[in-house]
Amino acid sequence: MQTLPDSLSYLNGVYGALADAKVSVLDRGFIFGDGIYEVLPVYGRRIFRFEEHMARLERSLGRVRIANPHTAADWLAIARKLSAAHPSDDQLIYIQVTRGVAPRDHVMPQGIEPTVFMMVSAMKPPTAEQRHQGVACVTARDFRWERGDIKSVSLLGNVLARQISADRGATETIMFRAGMLTEAAACNVWIVHEGALLGPPKSEHVLEGIRVELLRELCEEEGIAYNLRPIPEAEVLAADEVLLSSATKEVLAVTTLDGEPVGHGALRGKPGPVYARLHAAYQRAKAAQSI
Repeated sequence: MQTLPDSLSYLNGVYGALADAKVSVLDRGFIFGDGIYEVLPVYGRRIFRFEEHMARLERSLGRVRIANPHTAADWLAIARKLSAAHPSDDQLIYIQVTRGVAPRDHVMPQGIEPTVFMMVSAMKPPTAEQRHQGVACVTARDFRWERGDIKSVSLLGNVLARQISADRGATETIMFRAGMLTEAAACNVWIVHEGALLGPPKSEHVLEGIRVELLRELCEEEGIAYNLRPIPEAEVLAADEVLLSSATKEVLAVTTLDGEPVGHGALRGKPGPVYARLHAAYQRAKAAQSI
């Protein structure tokens, strides 16, 4: 049996030990997965891209018709209190908002209070070896639901997708819908073609990762061409570089895909130059864009 962490958490206005936090079995997040979540990366106890995460939280809440229970200032105050109480300097602050507690019925009930939960964990970034060597990924059909643009707590599809790569000793599962790149189980996916960074266009099938806009900004700083457009599976398999981006991975090179090396020539199976430039730029952004 795993020991639960005893870090400080927040549940419906009350701060307490995470292991002691309890919700009703009739909470719609438990019964239906009826809720959304957000994750704030923290570096040196400073929250990275807070405003952008709040904007995505607001979008997800709006798309499932849950009123935002807090102002941005309220969210920031809670997050800072939890962060200050945690022993790690680099952290992930998890936010979950469900529709609340009500008798089980598929129809959205009116007049109930959302359940608000927050906790903190230590950031677990890629290892130095992963940065140097890159990581292995596998591919699969994107069998998840159609509304990937909502950061929903209904993550069974993502869990099943991630397990595909875990079973094969890989870091992530890169997915395709009708032959076109969507995303990985818990990351956005990018390719490099002739020096340009390419990603799938915004759609209901793809979560708008905070790093989508961040990488656009970093590409502009670095003079790297950037474009969001449909990407066929064949282009991914033939790419010069394949990259992952997420709050925990930041930007990370994929050097093996379905057991085959990524890339061409002397850099085949190795992290490429665009990755190196974006990773360095990302580190500079962390220092400049945290609050």
